[in-house]
Amino acid sequence: MIKQIIEKIRLLTISRQEPYPLLAAALGFKPKKIQYYELALIHRSTAVKDQWGHFVNNERLEFLGDAILDAVVADILYHKFDGKREGFLTNTRSKIVQRETLNKIAIDLGLDRLMVITNKNQTHNINIYGNAFEALIGAIYLDRGYAKCKYFVENVVFQKYLNVNKLAHKEVNFKSRLIEWSQRYRASIIFDLIEEKMDNENNPVFQTQIIINGVSAGYGVGFSKKESQQNAAKIALKKIKTNKKKFIETNKHIDQ
Repeated sequence: MIKQIIEKIRLLTISRQEPYPLLAAALGFKPKKIQYYELALIHRSTAVKDQWGHFVNNERLEFLGDAILDAVVADILYHKFDGKREGFLTNTRSKIVQRETLNKIAIDLGLDRLMVITNKNQTHNINIYGNAFEALIGAIYLDRGYAKCKYFVENVVFQKYLNVNKLAHKEVNFKSRLIEWSQRYRASIIFDLIEEKMDNENNPVFQTQIIINGVSAGYGVGFSKKESQQNAAKIALKKIKTNKKKFIETNKHIDQ
């Protein structure tokens, strides 16, 4: 089984006299099904396979944890910031679940000391820790359910490692990041205001489309042109992260 495989490469503590004290300390509670947490901390560089020949790593848990974390953070922010507009809540959640924030939380929790990583060259990529944090959320969800995930984020992460009020008012310039990327890869980028209308409360609403090398890369809506551009840039950066080659290859085709 997976647990037997993990035993052969490395477990979460140097001493097995007290089971998983570092993990329990980080979580603030004792896990019930430890195999989920072991799996959450195995990086794909280990290239470990189970008895059926399937690779064993934390990527599936990361996928699950990403969705659960979005829901949990939205739930907490909705009740914490009563009366705030959807745009404010969306932007604040984006700042919390962005890779830079998750990487810091993961290291503060000590996940960098608990992870199983075979390829030492991977350790320069700090994003593996943020990914492991998302996988950890997935493990908590499978082990203890949604309520315990919310408890962990609200009473451990937010209380000890993240000042949500301060972060909510921190400016994250996705547009600047996108422009920097376009300059690095010599890509053409257009911020196209495609719609301006009034909502039900007579507030102006703007929609911006971002076009990279002639290809639509994302839409964003906001209560100002700047906010709509920022939201569109955030979507574009996500698409680039998922399929950077698509936009770079388009650029090469245009150059020819």
